[in-house]
Amino acid sequence: MFTCKEGRFFLDNNEFKVYSGAIHYFRVMPEYWRDRLLKLKAMGLNVVETYVAWNVHEPKEGEFTFEGIADIERFIRIATELGLYVIVRPGPYICAEWDFGGFPAWLLKYEGLKLRVYDEKYMYYVKRYLDNLLPKIAPYTVGKGGNVIMMQIENEYGSYARDKKYLDAIRTIYRDNGIDCLLFTSDGENKTNLSGGSLEGELMVANFGSNPNKKFRDLKIMQPDKPLMCGEFWCGWFTAYGSHYNPGSTPQQVASYLKEFIDMGAHFNFYMFHGGTNFGYTAGANCYRHYQPDITSYDYGAPLTEWGDYTQKYHACREVLYKARGLELEELPPPPVTASYGKVKLNEVASLKDNLDNVSDKITSTIPYPMEHYGQNSGYILYSTEVSGNYGDTKLTIYDVHDVAYVYVNGGYKGRFNRLDVDYYNGGKDNYEVPLKAFDGTIKIDVLVEAMGRVNYGDKIYDRKGISGMKIADQWISGFTVRTIELDDISKVDYTKNSKACPAFFKGTFEVEEAKDTFIDLKGFTKGTVFINGFKLGRYWNVGPERTLYVPAPLLKEQNEVVIFEQEATYTDTVEFINKPIYGSYLPSSGSLNRKFKLSNLFKKK
Repeated sequence: MFTCKEGRFFLDNNEFKVYSGAIHYFRVMPEYWRDRLLKLKAMGLNVVETYVAWNVHEPKEGEFTFEGIADIERFIRIATELGLYVIVRPGPYICAEWDFGGFPAWLLKYEGLKLRVYDEKYMYYVKRYLDNLLPKIAPYTVGKGGNVIMMQIENEYGSYARDKKYLDAIRTIYRDNGIDCLLFTSDGENKTNLSGGSLEGELMVANFGSNPNKKFRDLKIMQPDKPLMCGEFWCGWFTAYGSHYNPGSTPQQVASYLKEFIDMGAHFNFYMFHGGTNFGYTAGANCYRHYQPDITSYDYGAPLTEWGDYTQKYHACREVLYKARGLELEELPPPPVTASYGKVKLNEVASLKDNLDNVSDKITSTIPYPMEHYGQNSGYILYSTEVSGNYGDTKLTIYDVHDVAYVYVNGGYKGRFNRLDVDYYNGGKDNYEVPLKAFDGTIKIDVLVEAMGRVNYGDKIYDRKGISGMKIADQWISGFTVRTIELDDISKVDYTKNSKACPAFFKGTFEVEEAKDTFIDLKGFTKGTVFINGFKLGRYWNVGPERTLYVPAPLLKEQNEVVIFEQEATYTDTVEFINKPIYGSYLPSSGSLNRKFKLSNLFKKK
């Protein structure tokens, strides 16, 4: 068994040091799990920690998946084969800079449902999720002879609420499902957070990124007889669109803090050891003064890069760990080999307008609802309506736009709303006003909305996407045709019309003799999504700081297809696959380039 007593951890009566690193299996290609775990062990760590993202396993209500990148059992088995122990953090809320903090989007269709408290409706879904997940993990727990030594109850709950009944209910579900290992709660390092998020009888751990001696002060006072552990040692940081790439602490700082942990006999979990990638539309967002969606890369400034390469931070920490454990430095597993595949001409183009029937579901709706109401998780949603009457100069008001909206009147492009520009601290609202000229007759209104990452932390996690209503003058508009455009399957896109009006799909093909990791350079493109052989790789946006997207080798084959869904404008019809990432914004200078294809008059009848 794995226990704690007299301020120490014990595994089968032998003292055990928890030297852990985080790898989220759902952010890494399954073909690379073994490689990343080998490199974790080679740095001198003995435990791997992972969150479990509920929305990965139940993306559609009542439909569970545990295959491919969702095969958590396989991940645990590989760790066990390599002699590593495992910490599992199933949530149901995980934060993790992951869309909606790991909650499935369909929860938001239920008005009145309260998240992260003992709300009976919410708890019904929590129990159903855990009842499907936990029986898969229970056989691997240490009490049943496995390598899962610890599991977390909820996540940083003291930063959100104080509901001991809720935390106790999760604990009960764990035990009822045969979870036989040490349970713990993790919170910010201060007394307030630890008080709110802890659960009587269970271990408390604290989360922070520097100065262990100082940051453990309150935990020592509140829990004097149990081991000191940092559940998330923030050795790096995440990055939002429009900001600078943030590697967090320097290698020297991280190594210094690591030595401090070891010298005081404390335990830790690197967050992250290997960050990986927010594939598809899985990146989350923060929202304080401004809404800040995260980029596709989750490199995190971790010891191991997004593509699995070693960093100075890795080597500095390895030296400290090997010295502390009395180990001899051995040869490391080989670093990844990346490749440049050159330029690819995107010689087939298809507008979204011409392909709405091929990539969307069409719904008649009395009023416009957010996308979750229609069963949509992510992507784009198009609201179309007609207004008849005799109006003087007036305005169109669109309410609760989440997150980027493009407005067309009678097919003509009228403007864009960007939620990132809203200043919430100064009373900013998510509403968009568009002036309308006087008309007598009928006008057609189309509003295309892009959903970016759902807020994953704080009170604004009820982050429904799309819009909530529309007015002309002061009159609510009704009678809508809604198109849900999730882009999970782009195989039916028809390129025969060769329409170049953005939003549009741009397709090219390329050959690969030997598949290796590579990076697609989006210079010349503005905002959209990349697909490799039908796989939704992730978002790009020329505000930076991410100019390239990582393309793992397992996505490639001899004959390959790349599709760029560009929603605004492109200055090129060529992409390039290169052997290293590029960070930095890539906005073109004024007048330096001519737009080849641009967003205009998309819905105008020919």
